[in-house]
Formats: sequence, structure tokens, C-alpha cells
Amino acid sequence: MGRMPRVTAGISPRGDDSTGVTVQSGVMATASTTSASVRPAGRAILIRMRIPQVMTCMLATAMLWLFTSGSASSAVPAGRSTSPMNVYRGFTDPETVAIRGYSGSAMEPFVPPDGHYLLFNTSNLQPNVPSLQFATRVDSRTFAYQGEIRGTNTRRALSGTPTLDLNGTLYFISTRSYSRTLSTVYTGQFSSGHVTGVHLVRGVSGGPPGVVDFDVEVSPDGSTLYVSVGNFGGGSHLTSAGLTIFDRARNVFVPDPHSARILDAVNKPGLLTYAASISANGLELFFTRENPPSGEPAIYRAVRTARDQSFDHVERVAAITGFAEAPSVSADGTTLYYHHRVGNTFHIGVVTRP
Repeated sequence: MGRMPRVTAGISPRGDDSTGVTVQSGVMATASTTSASVRPAGRAILIRMRIPQVMTCMLATAMLWLFTSGSASSAVPAGRSTSPMNVYRGFTDPETVAIRGYSGSAMEPFVPPDGHYLLFNTSNLQPNVPSLQFATRVDSRTFAYQGEIRGTNTRRALSGTPTLDLNGTLYFISTRSYSRTLSTVYTGQFSSGHVTGVHLVRGVSGGPPGVVDFDVEVSPDGSTLYVSVGNFGGGSHLTSAGLTIFDRARNVFVPDPHSARILDAVNKPGLLTYAASISANGLELFFTRENPPSGEPAIYRAVRTARDQSFDHVERVAAITGFAEAPSVSADGTTLYYHHRVGNTFHIGVVTRP
């Protein structure tokens, strides 16, 4: 989910509760305070930060969440323009998705290219540890809950922000080995709600202390990863968050040398950008953006004319209001899923276009 800086029991960049995770000299332990240290690799220093939870971007007792959230609101966040030039009105009719047989929070939605499943993770609010779940399609707005995605979850570390390519390869975020590897992006083979061969993605590894990969999106053909990277090194708050592109080279992923150019209009200084969803043709990118400290997260859209070109024409999706994160666009481009907050509960929402 899906997805934003996560630290401790969460999968999104924000949350109503905070969980502490302390990492010191390469050892991570759950803390009883509302502060946490992120990625101190082999250093005897303690980076402390307040880490709230929400979006579903995720982190349970390990680390990977974001900031403190305010109360949900349908108002346009401070700092966001309401000019028609900056909004996209192609989607309409927002509704809440029904998951029959499931009554808890649902975050970080992902609908695979075949549309048969809804993948998501549970709440990131304390004392919950986010875990991956799935449901089967009844129609575009209704799914039937089937249980957890077997083979992906661990008891004490969060697992969340699922994404799946056409070959059935699942990618997700987990903090299970962070204290040893500084890496959080995992993969495995998905089949009928069960994942085998779970392992860290080669080539996508931890950065310097304080930098965390907290969300991942795979292109339908499996050739590209869009990773959300958050920097917690500035003290008590997330100092930056942006998207980075990785390309497949045989059985390993490598940083795209043109990533900065391609995402120049998407990643902006002072704004938190995360939780990407790429269209089937690679020409539309949906993502979450927040303007701290007063703005709520919202869903945005950017477009390009060819896959080797840069994204441009960034617009907020007007039909989605209030606290919303983690977009997931359907294969045919007509349906956009996301999660939104109602009180302390997260629900999956949907908007459509012709």
C-alpha cells in the first residue's frame, strides 16, 4: 500500500498512531516510545523520528511509515491549487468497494491485469502488523474475501503494498530483514492466493542510513519497478519522498539512468511523492502526493506521449477527495482504485471513466 514511507506497522505515509522502531548498530528493536530510528547501518548513532502510520504505505514492528495524520477532510489540502488547469476530471462516481466477508481496514489496493483478484493489506495502526490479504472479483466494485496471501506474511514484520505482473510475479514491501540487509522489496510467485519462492529483489537494496524503500509498483510486463523512497535522516519527520525507476536486466533490476528526467515533473522538492500505479501502455502514471505539513495526501495523474519520454501535465484527480492514497489503475484504464480514511478506518474506494 500504497503506498508511502512506512515505518513500524504501517504501509502508507501517514497514520493516526505512531510506533517506535529503534535501529542502533545494525540492530532493530521495537520501542515503546513514539520515535524511531531508520537505517542506521552499522553506525553507533541513533536517528530518532516520530513515525505515525496510515496510508498503508506499511511497517509494523520494523520500520517504514511516515507522519502524523490529522482528521479526514474533504477539503482541498493547503497549498494545492483548485484551478481547472491543475485537476483531472476524467474519473467520476466515487464509491466504496465492498469486500464481502471482511470488516477490517483495507489499504494499498492492487487489482492485477486480469482483474480477477483484489490484493491489499490490513491496517497499519497500532498494535496491528500489516499483512497481505486477497479477495476474488464479483464485479468491479465488489469482491469476496478469501483470506491472507499465504507465504508472504510474518508474525512480527509488516508485509504490504502488493503489486503483480502478467507473469504472476508478486512484489511487496516487508521489513523482515531490514536490520540485516537495509532492504525491503520482496518478490515471489503468486498462484491462487499462495506465493512461493519469496526473496529480496536483486538490485533494489537499501541506501544510506535514513533512506527507506517503502512502496513498490511493477509494470504489467514485469520490466519496470517504480519504487517509493523516503528519507528520514533529517530528524523527527520524513524530509523527502519520491519515486525512482528500476529496469529489469535478466534476473536483476538496475536503476534507470533516465529516472530523474522521466519523473522530473512528478518528483518535486518540498512535496512528498509516493505510491505509484502505471497504466498498461506505460503512458499514464498515477501517484500520491502530499504538501506537508498541513496538506492531506491526494491522488494525482501525469501523462507522456511515449515510453521513453518524460511524464508531464500533472493534475490532481478531482473525483477523489479527502484523505486518499495508493492508486491502482485497471488494465483497461477505466477504473481507478485507492484507499481513503473514514475516522480511524481505511476503506478501498473506486472511481471510473468511459
